[in-house]
Amino acid sequence: MLPQTEGTLEGFDIVNGQLITSYLENASSKLYRSDLNGRSQSELPLPTLGTVAGLSSSEDGKLYYSFSSFNMPPTVYEVDLKNGASTSIWGKVDVPGFNPDDYQVSQQWYTSKDGTRVPMFLVHKKGIELDGDNPTILYGYGGFNVSLTPSFSKSNLLWLENGGVYALANLRGGGEFGSEWHEAGMLDRKQNVFDDFHAAGEWLVENNYTRPEKLGCYGGSNGGLLIGAAVTQRPDLFKAAVSAVPLLDMLRYDQFSIARLWIPEYGTAQNPEQFPSIYNYSPYQNVKDGEQYPSVMIMSGAGDSRVDPLHARKMAARLQAATSSSEPVLLREESKAGHGAGKPVAKVIESETDRFSFFFDRLGLPVGENRTDAGSARG
Repeated sequence: MLPQTEGTLEGFDIVNGQLITSYLENASSKLYRSDLNGRSQSELPLPTLGTVAGLSSSEDGKLYYSFSSFNMPPTVYEVDLKNGASTSIWGKVDVPGFNPDDYQVSQQWYTSKDGTRVPMFLVHKKGIELDGDNPTILYGYGGFNVSLTPSFSKSNLLWLENGGVYALANLRGGGEFGSEWHEAGMLDRKQNVFDDFHAAGEWLVENNYTRPEKLGCYGGSNGGLLIGAAVTQRPDLFKAAVSAVPLLDMLRYDQFSIARLWIPEYGTAQNPEQFPSIYNYSPYQNVKDGEQYPSVMIMSGAGDSRVDPLHARKMAARLQAATSSSEPVLLREESKAGHGAGKPVAKVIESETDRFSFFFDRLGLPVGENRTDAGSARG
């Protein structure tokens, strides 16, 4: 019998008469071994903060698992549990020219508006100067019980190797800390998600990683709603924002495509008791004429069957008409694409190129000039 812990059990296997368990703790994986009754538990060390997947075993007493992190491509490890738990690499994804040791991965905790402590992962080249001048992208999702854990992205590598900082905030609404964490960011508590995100941006500024003129934000789908709220609620905090396949008109979202299935998560404006909280954060309804909005790119697919592209179209038009700043508001719509799943590699490359080109340009990060100098990439 395994004892109750603060972590979330994600997987297990029995190897050589030992119980191997994988837990999600503070938004990253932990690996343990114990006897079959869950006693005499000890931790199996992992390379860094990261994500374990695919626990499996062999008849000769060996454990196999996949591990990845922001600075580590997916790697399969072999653990010989008959010989002191000796660990070796069984196989890995090869990324030519990439050295994990060039990058630093850390986890920081910050305080949100209501006093809640929230974790955030930070990734950047080693040796950067904390002078408030680092171009930074803040990513978040915060919904549907989805946990954001460390993972490797070749797209993000382009940003990192040129000297940018990447931050991932584990907002309420996700599943990183169980059902209570999820429920704290849904229905009439959705504003908590946005407050958590704003507090993450403020922490990055207060701790001299960046400044508002160098801070960008990105999210997709439910995360696109997050970015819409960031733009309308805190236009002073961000220089550039990319909102992908987003929900933005929350008063009418459930009237289109399959979005009515998400009423348990968001509620519906058709319910008089839920209307006020939805109206108060709905990005489209909270665009203000004359406000100085940051640079915004809204990305959508004309064939999106999950989130109707009308959200992106009308929000882009509203922002273009309302903003008093000289920052561009762009709509990027794929004519033959949907919500994202199953998109051909060629289209992924095109969309990622446009997204990062936007951030490189608006946040002032030079391309290819500072690959060997972690601290000198400036705009």
